[in-house]
Amino acid sequence: MTHLMSFSEYLTPRPKPTGIDVSCKLQHFAIVTYAIDPNRLIGLLPSRFKFDTVIIAGKEQALLSVVPFIDVDFTSAVYPFAKFQMGQTNYRIYIIDQQTGERCVWFLGTTLDSMTLLIPRYGWNLPWYKGKINFNCQLDQRTNLYNKYQMKTTAKWASAELSLKQFGNEKITLPGFADTETGLVYLTHPLAGFYHRRDGKLGTYRVWHKQLQVKPATLKSANFNLLTRLGLVTEQQQQQPHSVLIEPMNEFTIYLPPKILT
Repeated sequence: MTHLMSFSEYLTPRPKPTGIDVSCKLQHFAIVTYAIDPNRLIGLLPSRFKFDTVIIAGKEQALLSVVPFIDVDFTSAVYPFAKFQMGQTNYRIYIIDQQTGERCVWFLGTTLDSMTLLIPRYGWNLPWYKGKINFNCQLDQRTNLYNKYQMKTTAKWASAELSLKQFGNEKITLPGFADTETGLVYLTHPLAGFYHRRDGKLGTYRVWHKQLQVKPATLKSANFNLLTRLGLVTEQQQQQPHSVLIEPMNEFTIYLPPKILT
């Protein structure tokens, strides 16, 4: 990506929540990104979209991120309501909506560790799947860096294991971008997501959040069964990510229900 992007162009006031919109804090939020040959993704997207590719070492590459976190204080953004906590992992590819020009993400799917899965999976036909997700993390309260970050998902659809660490001397390095801020806007600030619903129709939903205060981390090991099974990133390639970013806690607003486009 040769042109510059800045957060000043993309940060917007929070749209007022209504109805069943949700607010939640995301704990142990990580973005583990891989650069892959876009030819591996042929046939994945409807014609409305194209992959938001970058040039790395002279080659055109698509970017795919695995995003694990724990939903904390998941509740109504409008009314007093019970609060829920659950582990979640999103698998997403960066795309451009050719109708609007907006940079978005395409969801391959999500694993969720909660009985509330019944609502998105069966009520809204989202590509969400059951999984048992465990985090074992040690955050240094003095430095706000992780001495240990481990996540394990036991799931039929997408089992996963991830181990990260922050040493404190890492620098944010984002190959393919004109500068660091451009890469951070691209990787951390897509607000619209699209996906094939479980009934084959095209679905979408939107989120809002402030600028994420991510820091770099070092990958010790990764094993994302979904990426291996789909032939997108081999287990060996998973040990060499494009980038790893972490934020211990942030807050999102999710605008619901998801919309059906086709």
